[in-house]
Amino acid sequence: MLWGDRSVGSGNAAGSFRLGSGILGGVDGAGGTTYDDRIGDEPRGAAAAAPPVRRELLLIGMGAGDPDWLTLEAVRAIRSIDVLFVVLKEAEYDEPVLARREVVRRHRDTPLRVVELRDPPRPWRSAPDYDAAVARWRAQRREQWGAAVGAELAGGGSGGFLVWGDPGLYESTLAIVEELAAAAPADRALTVRVLPGISSVLALAARHRIPLNRQGRAVQISPARLVVDGMPAGVDDVVVMLDGRATFATIDPEGLDIYWGAYLGSADEILIAGPLVQVRDEIAAVRAAATERKGWMFDIYLLRRRQVTPRRTGSVEAGAISRRRRPG
Repeated sequence: MLWGDRSVGSGNAAGSFRLGSGILGGVDGAGGTTYDDRIGDEPRGAAAAAPPVRRELLLIGMGAGDPDWLTLEAVRAIRSIDVLFVVLKEAEYDEPVLARREVVRRHRDTPLRVVELRDPPRPWRSAPDYDAAVARWRAQRREQWGAAVGAELAGGGSGGFLVWGDPGLYESTLAIVEELAAAAPADRALTVRVLPGISSVLALAARHRIPLNRQGRAVQISPARLVVDGMPAGVDDVVVMLDGRATFATIDPEGLDIYWGAYLGSADEILIAGPLVQVRDEIAAVRAAATERKGWMFDIYLLRRRQVTPRRTGSVEAGAISRRRRPG
């Protein structure tokens, strides 16, 4: 595993997995203990119920990519938690995990125990029933996380998740953790705290130096699958997230501007803006090349109906590409 610490696999056919042992910065043991996937299970053969314990889970918004985007509240939380849970996505790309490690390195002086959770596969991308597939995936996550939290916080204490962007925006962590808290027994109550972060939506607007809204107008935030047929009726400004298929390149571009950003807050940040009809092919090509080079893509964009008045000056010009490199 990348961090060389604790790891939780998605399990065998029976649904069990193994926990190794270690801390951030070094391994302090070997072997492991087998746990069931049921919520809050203790190790098999555990002793009788212990006295009531105080347990807390912190969902820490870590911003959209730059370690300097953490709030002071988030920094205090990172310094206070006893264990950090890190979710390894299906593709197991390294950079988002390394970003979390850098956040911990920069903002915490003492060792931090780390538990890695291998994410279940995400079959809904090709499933005929999207909602049912997502529900099954969330149930698998809930069982896995519940067992890990039950084991790591069996004697009390605080655990944390470093959530990319903000925990409250297109992020399932909060919903799953709230379900764990609701299912926790009275003698092992689980308190949940949410610490907001700088979302990619706000980072996109800041990087392009544009307001998200126009005077007296609404802004809609939408997953890409809801804009495949074009801009929603009566909406002039749509922030599009979770676009794995370059939807911007397939919709009617007439009268639309796009403000696109990828890897916001990182050394590989890319920004392109302009009339959609002029820059969509360029964005698609740049996006494909970046995905091939890095093995993964984090991007977001604003689609805006063009007004008669000229666009605000100072934003990235049509077709221009800006790559921000971190000094040193």
